[in-house]
Amino acid sequence: MTDTVLDVEQIKQLLPHRAPMLFVEKLADIVPRESATGYKAVSINEPWFMGHFPDKAVMPGVLIVEAMAQTAGALVVHSVIGKTGPAVYFLTIEKARFRKPVVPGDLLRMPVKKLAQRGPVWKFEGQAFVGDVLCAEAEFSAMIHDGGAG
Repeated sequence: MTDTVLDVEQIKQLLPHRAPMLFVEKLADIVPRESATGYKAVSINEPWFMGHFPDKAVMPGVLIVEAMAQTAGALVVHSVIGKTGPAVYFLTIEKARFRKPVVPGDLLRMPVKKLAQRGPVWKFEGQAFVGDVLCAEAEFSAMIHDGGAG
């Protein structure tokens, strides 16, 4: 494990996402090519809370999975390329389970761990916690794409 901690500005160097679609603000516990932990502070000011749900704000589950995938994507680009990298595209989402609502004021802690890697395709398992409570989990795969022809 490295002592490296990446802040949101460093993560923006690795991922093409920007507000309001950037869901990782800190990357820590980095084991290059293997695992890392992402963090996201959930704020009432985020745009989806106007419609999901206005009377009882809940972070959409698909966005929690996206946050876990962005954590994995930042780890891969940081580990393999180390600088502004190629696009990372979702291929699969499997075994997604949503166990507890995530609401404004929560701090998501998202450990991700590599399950497999073959060429440009990486498969991870991820979890999302608030404190010590498991809120969501999933397995997902993504492909690193350098933007070139083919």
